[in-house]
Amino acid sequence: MVEIYIDADACPVKEETERVAGRHGLKTIMVSDGGVRPRPNPLVEIVVVSQGADAADDWIADHIGAADICITSDIPLAARCLEKDAFALKPNGEAFTKEGIGMALATRELMRDLREAGTVTGGPRPFAKKDRSAFLNKLETTIQAALRQKPAP
Repeated sequence: MVEIYIDADACPVKEETERVAGRHGLKTIMVSDGGVRPRPNPLVEIVVVSQGADAADDWIADHIGAADICITSDIPLAARCLEKDAFALKPNGEAFTKEGIGMALATRELMRDLREAGTVTGGPRPFAKKDRSAFLNKLETTIQAALRQKPAP
């Protein structure tokens, strides 16, 4: 069965993911270092990892499988998920792809270097209502694709 993994510490679409996954009867695993409240939904599992820079990422990468879905803004985590033939979505609805992940990783490193040099001082634009809508649409189509790729037993 397809499972959805959420890099949950700063994810703005946890409730939306839970709602869409629930319509499909899919288990959702929210992984964080302790900032996520328990959910009454039996399809939602909360995993609390030890605090550390990549503890949640490592847990997700170790547990995700082919055709599962990861919700994250973390580009290196998305790359690790794609290597396992999983899907990876940003909270704004953009999909990470095998074809584009190399460029995303390179751009991330370039931007880090520019920030360290003081050339770039701004961050990403604020999360907007249109991002939430785009995410809901992309999550639905991604779930459909995942279910075609990994049919229920």
